[in-house]
Amino acid sequence: QVQLVESGGGLVQTGGSLRLSCAASGRTFSRLYMAWIRQAPDKKREFVAAISDRGNLANYADFVNGRFTISRDNAKNMVYLQMNSLKPEDTAVYYCAANDFKLSSDINDYDNWGQGTQVTVSS
Repeated sequence: QVQLVESGGGLVQTGGSLRLSCAASGRTFSRLYMAWIRQAPDKKREFVAAISDRGNLANYADFVNGRFTISRDNAKNMVYLQMNSLKPEDTAVYYCAANDFKLSSDINDYDNWGQGTQVTVSS
């Protein structure tokens, strides 16, 4: 098992930026594929972005449209999501998730999840 703790959420105005962080422990971080997944009120969880174990590959949901960047620092056991040009529809709880077998945009492939951090974008 891997423990994941998110931070960096908050309230921001439309067009603003936030940087989410996720601290991992309990497993060899450099062997994990990491993802950010979000859940808006009354909606299902949806994939946002994922990054490979070495950080050289990344996938993004279509709605990201160049606004978000996922990155990782294997020396610090951290993964980040830089979010720019935020919109009210980005309001959600953002979860950090991990698996140890592949880079995936299918949220069902991730078997370790954090508790989430709330992002609220005001109009």
